[in-house]
Amino acid sequence: MITLRLISAALLFNSHGDLLMMKRSMNRTLSPGMWAAVGGHLEACEMALPRAACLREIEEETGIAEHEISGLRLQYILMRLKEQEIRQQFIYIGQTDRNPRITTTEGDLHWIPRHEIMNRKLPFIFHFALDHYLVHGDTPHPWVGTSTRDKNGDPSVSWTPLLDPNLV
Repeated sequence: MITLRLISAALLFNSHGDLLMMKRSMNRTLSPGMWAAVGGHLEACEMALPRAACLREIEEETGIAEHEISGLRLQYILMRLKEQEIRQQFIYIGQTDRNPRITTTEGDLHWIPRHEIMNRKLPFIFHFALDHYLVHGDTPHPWVGTSTRDKNGDPSVSWTPLLDPNLV
């Protein structure tokens, strides 16, 4: 039986271009010890509200409130099959110059300079999303990324712009 896991996360940049990242605790179920965005699972009441889940996770993990974030917008929807689980992740991009005000057992928060981001040990699909964002930057539309394999059999992500065909 295939199950579904919905996740919402934020790439928060400061005015210097640094990215707020979490070095995940070794006791985490998903991606222990790896570097990731701030975020987590959608609650049952948030199934149609991934932005609300993202804001909740930001506040729970950093203490940064919605009014301290500017330009928060959906940039990526990532899909992958992991064993018998479809993982769908909503990635939002935003800006803040607020430093985290709380600590969490989920991991340690750090501002990572833009040129060092890709040198971190990153979860597979998150690595591809960060690489795509650092190359393409902000776009007027979100992207859908689905995990796949390239012609050599190596893990890859296939990117498609998410556009309303009635507005194109």
